[in-house]
Amino acid sequence: MDNWKQRTEILLGEEKLKRMQESHVLVVGLGGVGAYAAEMICRAGVGKMTIVDADIVQPTNINRQLPALTSTIGQPKAEIVAARLKDINPELELTIHPIFLKDDNIPELLDSAKFDFVVDAIDTLSPKCYLIYNTLQRRIKIVSSMGAGAKSDITQVKFADLWDTYHCGLSKAVRKRLHKMGVKRKVPVVFSTEQADACAILLTDDERNKKSTCGTVSYMPAVFGCYLAEYVIKRL
Repeated sequence: MDNWKQRTEILLGEEKLKRMQESHVLVVGLGGVGAYAAEMICRAGVGKMTIVDADIVQPTNINRQLPALTSTIGQPKAEIVAARLKDINPELELTIHPIFLKDDNIPELLDSAKFDFVVDAIDTLSPKCYLIYNTLQRRIKIVSSMGAGAKSDITQVKFADLWDTYHCGLSKAVRKRLHKMGVKRKVPVVFSTEQADACAILLTDDERNKKSTCGTVSYMPAVFGCYLAEYVIKRL
C-alpha cells in the first residue's frame, strides 16, 4: 500500500506531489458534484481535507450521487463520503462538519483552519453566495460549481470567470446576488454553455431552500466534480 501514489508521482513528479500532501482543501456540498470532487482530490494525494454537508441520502440521489446506494438511503452523506476517503487514504487528515451552512456560520467555518483551497459545490443560492463572498474576503483560493441540472452535453462544460458565464440560471442568480454584496473580483467557476432543457425543470415545494428541481443524468454532475478537482489539483 505504500506505493498507491506511484502513478500520480510519475505524472506530476515528487515535488508537486509533496505540495499536494501539505495542502488542506475544504469541500462544501457532497451531492452529485461535490462528492466526486472530494474523491478525485483525495485520490490525487491531498494531505488534509474538510468536508461539509448535512444532507442524508434520498432515493432520488441514486441516479447521480457517489454516496447514494440502496444500502445507504437515510444515512448522512458526510459520513459515507468520509468513510470512502479514509478507505482510499487512511493517512488523510479529515475533518467532517455534518451541518447546514447559513450566513452566520460560514465565517466560523472558514476561520476554523488554514485552507489552501475551497471547493464550492453548494446548490442553494444564499449559502453559496455567502461562502464565495467570505472566501474572497479572506483571499482564499476558490472554485465554484454552477448548475449541472437540465443539461446533458459534457462537451459544453467549461471553466470561466463567473461574470462571463451564460445559459446558466444559477450563474445569473449568483452574479446578481454577489453584485449586490459589492463583489467585483473574478470568481473561477465550472459551468455549461448548453441551453437548459426547459421541460426538465419542475417547480417544487418539498425541497429545502429550493423553488424548483431539475432533471439530471448520471454522468453530468460527475463531470462537473472532475472539473473542480482538476482546477484544484493543478493549482495546488
